[in-house]
Amino acid sequence: MSIESINEVLYMHEIASKHGLTGNQMLAIVHWFMLILFVGWTAFLFVILFKFRSKKNPNAQYHGMTSHFSTHVEIGVVIVEVVLLLGFAFPFWAKRSDKAERPTGEDVVNLRAVGEQYRWSFHYAGADNQMGITSYDRLSGENPVGLVGEDPNAKDDFISIGELVLPKDRPVVIQVTSKDVIHGLALVPMFIQQDAIPGQEIPMWFIPQKTGYWDIVCAQLCGASHAKMVAKLDVKSGKDFDEWYAEQRPMLQ
Repeated sequence: MSIESINEVLYMHEIASKHGLTGNQMLAIVHWFMLILFVGWTAFLFVILFKFRSKKNPNAQYHGMTSHFSTHVEIGVVIVEVVLLLGFAFPFWAKRSDKAERPTGEDVVNLRAVGEQYRWSFHYAGADNQMGITSYDRLSGENPVGLVGEDPNAKDDFISIGELVLPKDRPVVIQVTSKDVIHGLALVPMFIQQDAIPGQEIPMWFIPQKTGYWDIVCAQLCGASHAKMVAKLDVKSGKDFDEWYAEQRPMLQ
């Protein structure tokens, strides 16, 4: 049975990015380990309740357990947790956050995700694939990302409100930021999430490997209407994405 089949049986979300399978396998190991612990400790509890029941032990004993079984189990659990952290989680996190691993080249889709109460604005680099300079002083209703029009790289930049459109099988680099409070850009099928912090632009990158249409949620409690801060993720085939990209009009005309 494949990982996707197991996910479907367990009502887990599908995997739509290149690195998602590795993350899903690591989560599967953790969950199976927790299930084993749950069953083991529950069985141990019932054994203790039966072995030391009052009918068999009418008088209290104050010397406690003499066996070191539980101590050995606890040490084993700690060792497994250390292996999971040092052998799986830390290397996986380091690779996903290492700037040297960030994709570069002409086929990379560069954009910014700007969070605000309560929507997402996605700022694309345009035909030159060069992001224009932005400034908080330029923020307005007509310019929700603060694009500086004098910058030559900004001439062809465009914006998509509430919908993140990406191509399949091409690397994507998203600079995540916020205009007001802390938000969280959670692309669940892509197995990736990044906090949007005011005054900072934090990169996240991945390669979509499946076309589809999914919800984008805010992963940080950002105010009274936090639950309504929903956008859409639309992953198209390369040809469909190029056609959509070419149809977009510059934000500042």
